[in-house]
Amino acid sequence: MWKVEENHNKALDTECRRGFSEFLRKAGLQGRMPRIVACGGRLQTFENFRTAHEHAGNDDFPNLLVDSESAVAAQTSWDHVRHRPGDNWERPKDTSEDQIHLMVQMMEAWFYADQQTLQGYFGAHFRINALSGRPQSEGISKFDLLRGLTQATRDCNKGEYSKGRHSFQLLALIDPLKVRSASPRASRFLDVLAVVCTP
Repeated sequence: MWKVEENHNKALDTECRRGFSEFLRKAGLQGRMPRIVACGGRLQTFENFRTAHEHAGNDDFPNLLVDSESAVAAQTSWDHVRHRPGDNWERPKDTSEDQIHLMVQMMEAWFYADQQTLQGYFGAHFRINALSGRPQSEGISKFDLLRGLTQATRDCNKGEYSKGRHSFQLLALIDPLKVRSASPRASRFLDVLAVVCTP
Protein backbone atom coordinates (compact mmCIF):
# COMPACT_ATOMS: atom_id res chain seq x y z
CA MET A 1 0.00 0.00 0.00
CA TRP A 2 1.27 3.46 -0.84
CA LYS A 3 0.37 6.59 1.10
CA VAL A 4 1.36 10.10 0.16
CA GLU A 5 2.80 12.40 2.80
CA GLU A 6 3.77 15.95 1.93
CA ASN A 7 6.38 16.52 4.66
CA HIS A 8 8.47 13.50 3.79
CA ASN A 9 11.26 12.48 6.20
CA LYS A 10 12.33 9.30 8.00
CA ALA A 11 10.73 10.19 11.33
CA LEU A 12 7.43 10.95 9.61
CA ASP A 13 7.69 7.74 7.59
CA THR A 14 7.94 5.81 10.85
CA GLU A 15 4.98 7.69 12.34
CA CYS A 16 2.97 7.09 9.16
CA ARG A 17 3.62 3.34 9.21
CA ARG A 18 2.85 3.10 12.92
CA GLY A 19 -0.35 5.16 12.62
CA PHE A 20 -1.70 3.18 9.69
CA SER A 21 -0.67 -0.17 11.20
CA GLU A 22 -2.51 0.59 14.42
CA PHE A 23 -5.58 1.91 12.59
CA LEU A 24 -5.72 -1.19 10.37
CA ARG A 25 -5.18 -3.54 13.31
CA LYS A 26 -8.11 -1.94 15.14
CA ALA A 27 -10.16 -2.26 11.93
CA GLY A 28 -9.84 -6.04 12.28
CA LEU A 29 -7.25 -6.84 9.65
CA GLN A 30 -5.71 -10.20 10.31
CA GLY A 31 -3.19 -12.35 8.52
CA ARG A 32 -0.86 -10.43 6.26
CA MET A 33 -0.72 -6.78 7.22
CA PRO A 34 -0.12 -4.50 4.25
CA ARG A 35 3.29 -2.92 3.88
CA ILE A 36 2.87 0.84 4.16
CA VAL A 37 5.21 3.02 2.10
CA ALA A 38 5.15 6.78 2.64
CA CYS A 39 6.29 8.78 -0.38
CA GLY A 40 7.52 12.33 -0.92
CA GLY A 41 4.64 13.75 -2.93
CA ARG A 42 1.64 12.89 -5.05
CA LEU A 43 3.47 12.24 -8.31
CA GLN A 44 6.21 10.25 -6.61
CA THR A 45 3.54 8.20 -4.82
CA PHE A 46 1.81 7.42 -8.11
CA GLU A 47 5.09 6.52 -9.81
CA ASN A 48 6.04 4.22 -6.92
CA PHE A 49 2.63 2.54 -7.12
CA ARG A 50 2.96 2.08 -10.87
CA THR A 51 6.39 0.50 -10.46
CA ALA A 52 5.12 -1.79 -7.68
CA HIS A 53 2.18 -2.84 -9.87
CA GLU A 54 4.43 -3.59 -12.86
CA HIS A 55 6.71 -5.79 -10.74
CA ALA A 56 4.05 -7.35 -8.50
CA GLY A 57 4.30 -11.08 -7.83
CA ASN A 58 1.35 -13.46 -7.69
CA ASP A 59 0.77 -12.73 -3.98
CA ASP A 60 1.14 -8.95 -4.31
CA PHE A 61 -1.73 -6.50 -4.69
CA PRO A 62 -0.37 -2.93 -4.55
CA ASN A 63 -2.84 -0.28 -3.46
CA LEU A 64 -2.61 3.46 -3.98
CA LEU A 65 -4.01 5.61 -1.17
CA VAL A 66 -3.97 9.38 -1.66
CA ASP A 67 -5.97 12.42 -0.65
CA SER A 68 -8.51 13.38 -3.30
CA GLU A 69 -7.51 17.05 -2.68
CA SER A 70 -10.92 18.18 -3.98
CA ALA A 71 -14.52 17.04 -4.25
CA VAL A 72 -14.89 13.81 -6.21
CA ALA A 73 -17.32 14.30 -9.09
CA ALA A 74 -15.96 11.50 -11.28
CA GLN A 75 -17.60 8.09 -11.31
CA THR A 76 -14.41 6.24 -10.43
CA SER A 77 -11.31 7.08 -8.42
CA TRP A 78 -9.12 6.49 -11.48
CA ASP A 79 -11.26 9.02 -13.38
CA HIS A 80 -10.81 11.51 -10.55
CA VAL A 81 -7.00 11.38 -10.65
CA ARG A 82 -7.01 11.38 -14.45
CA HIS A 83 -9.07 14.58 -14.67
CA ARG A 84 -7.89 16.43 -11.54
CA PRO A 85 -5.68 19.40 -12.51
CA GLY A 86 -2.16 18.70 -11.35
CA ASP A 87 -2.56 14.92 -11.49
CA ASN A 88 -3.60 13.82 -14.99
CA TRP A 89 -2.65 10.25 -14.06
CA GLU A 90 -3.37 7.57 -16.62
CA ARG A 91 -4.63 4.35 -15.10
CA PRO A 92 -1.83 1.76 -15.31
CA LYS A 93 -2.57 -1.25 -17.49
CA ASP A 94 -4.32 -4.15 -15.73
CA THR A 95 -5.10 -2.22 -12.54
CA SER A 96 -8.53 -2.47 -10.97
CA GLU A 97 -10.68 0.08 -9.17
CA ASP A 98 -9.88 -1.89 -6.00
CA GLN A 99 -6.26 -0.70 -6.24
CA ILE A 100 -6.90 3.02 -5.80
CA HIS A 101 -8.43 4.65 -2.74
CA LEU A 102 -9.13 8.31 -2.00
CA MET A 103 -9.10 9.94 1.41
CA VAL A 104 -11.80 12.49 0.70
CA GLN A 105 -10.74 15.24 0.62
CA MET A 106 -7.77 14.57 2.88
CA MET A 107 -6.86 12.27 5.76
CA GLU A 108 -8.20 14.79 8.28
CA ALA A 109 -11.74 13.93 7.11
CA TRP A 110 -11.29 10.62 8.95
CA PHE A 111 -10.57 12.52 12.19
CA TYR A 112 -13.89 14.34 11.97
CA ALA A 113 -15.60 10.96 12.23
CA ASP A 114 -14.27 10.49 15.77
CA GLN A 115 -14.50 13.87 17.44
CA GLN A 116 -14.48 12.33 20.93
CA THR A 117 -10.99 10.97 20.34
CA LEU A 118 -9.87 14.37 19.04
CA GLN A 119 -11.19 16.00 22.20
CA GLY A 120 -9.47 13.45 24.41
CA TYR A 121 -6.18 13.85 22.57
CA PHE A 122 -6.10 17.67 22.58
CA GLY A 123 -7.55 18.10 26.07
CA ALA A 124 -9.71 20.53 27.99
CA HIS A 125 -9.40 23.57 25.70
CA PHE A 126 -10.44 21.70 22.56
CA ARG A 127 -13.38 23.48 20.89
CA ILE A 128 -15.44 20.66 19.43
CA ASN A 129 -18.04 23.15 18.15
CA ALA A 130 -15.47 24.49 15.67
CA LEU A 131 -15.70 21.20 13.74
CA SER A 132 -18.39 20.46 11.21
CA GLY A 133 -21.19 18.43 12.75
CA ARG A 134 -21.98 16.77 9.42
CA PRO A 135 -22.28 12.98 9.77
CA GLN A 136 -20.64 12.34 6.37
CA SER A 137 -17.10 13.71 6.52
CA GLU A 138 -16.45 13.16 2.79
CA GLY A 139 -18.40 16.30 1.86
CA ILE A 140 -16.24 18.66 3.92
CA SER A 141 -13.82 20.71 1.82
CA LYS A 142 -10.07 20.57 2.42
CA PHE A 143 -10.14 24.25 3.46
CA ASP A 144 -12.93 23.66 5.99
CA LEU A 145 -11.29 20.53 7.39
CA LEU A 146 -8.07 22.37 8.21
CA ARG A 147 -9.80 25.57 9.33
CA GLY A 148 -11.99 23.61 11.73
CA LEU A 149 -9.05 21.74 13.24
CA THR A 150 -7.03 24.96 13.57
CA GLN A 151 -9.89 26.77 15.32
CA ALA A 152 -10.70 23.79 17.54
CA THR A 153 -7.11 23.45 18.76
CA ARG A 154 -5.77 26.99 18.90
CA ASP A 155 -5.90 27.17 22.73
CA CYS A 156 -4.81 23.58 23.40
CA ASN A 157 -1.64 22.67 25.31
CA LYS A 158 -0.52 20.51 22.38
CA GLY A 159 -0.72 23.56 20.12
CA GLU A 160 -2.68 24.09 16.93
CA TYR A 161 -3.25 21.05 14.79
CA SER A 162 -0.23 20.22 12.65
CA LYS A 163 -0.30 17.66 9.85
CA GLY A 164 3.18 16.43 10.68
CA ARG A 165 3.13 16.69 14.45
CA HIS A 166 -0.33 15.30 15.22
CA SER A 167 -1.80 13.52 12.19
CA PHE A 168 -0.36 10.01 12.49
CA GLN A 169 -0.68 9.95 16.28
CA LEU A 170 -4.38 10.70 15.82
CA LEU A 171 -4.70 8.10 13.06
CA ALA A 172 -3.48 5.45 15.52
CA LEU A 173 -6.14 6.52 18.04
CA ILE A 174 -9.33 7.03 16.04
CA ASP A 175 -12.05 4.39 15.85
CA PRO A 176 -12.20 2.65 12.43
CA LEU A 177 -15.89 1.83 12.93
CA LYS A 178 -16.71 5.53 13.22
CA VAL A 179 -14.59 6.27 10.16
CA ARG A 180 -16.45 3.57 8.22
CA SER A 181 -19.82 5.06 9.10
CA ALA A 182 -18.76 8.59 8.09
CA SER A 183 -16.88 7.69 4.91
CA PRO A 184 -18.07 5.16 2.32
CA ARG A 185 -14.69 5.39 0.58
CA ALA A 186 -12.84 4.54 3.80
CA SER A 187 -15.22 1.64 4.33
CA ARG A 188 -14.50 0.35 0.83
CA PHE A 189 -10.75 0.71 1.42
CA LEU A 190 -10.97 -1.39 4.59
CA ASP A 191 -13.16 -3.98 2.86
CA VAL A 192 -10.65 -4.38 0.02
CA LEU A 193 -7.74 -4.74 2.45
CA ALA A 194 -9.67 -7.28 4.53
CA VAL A 195 -10.01 -9.51 1.45
CA VAL A 196 -6.44 -8.97 0.25
CA CYS A 197 -4.87 -9.51 3.67
CA THR A 198 -6.77 -12.66 4.59
CA PRO A 199 -4.40 -15.63 4.37
